[in-house]
Amino acid sequence: MIDAMIVCFLFGILKAMAGTGSSMLYSILLFIIILSLQEMYRGKLASSELFTILGGFTSSLLFVVLLTFIGNYQETIGIKTGWGAVIFAEAVALIAASTVHRVCITTCFLFSAGLLYEINKLSGMTLTKSESKTRRH
Repeated sequence: MIDAMIVCFLFGILKAMAGTGSSMLYSILLFIIILSLQEMYRGKLASSELFTILGGFTSSLLFVVLLTFIGNYQETIGIKTGWGAVIFAEAVALIAASTVHRVCITTCFLFSAGLLYEINKLSGMTLTKSESKTRRH
């Protein structure tokens, strides 16, 4: 009986880690792809005002996927994600933006702040839903 419980517990952990692991893999692959494309087309991204804003937006996407990777990694090893991960991911995104154009740094920061606000809002809604399901049962 206890062996079956241990096997079910370990299977549950592996199933949860597979979701986190695949999310980590997808986010790091997206990070590499977005960064590579941004560096390949940095001349085009710096050529006009609209493309410069697009360069800042692509850098803010780097922020989101890197934050996803760091959050999943920290969840896997059992550490709570905090502001340190946000600051590190933002610093990397701003450095990537600086390779394109100076204005990309500002637009990256603004887009990243907006995306972080939306992620926080979405996270709060998801947490509220999961807490209400837990209370019902």
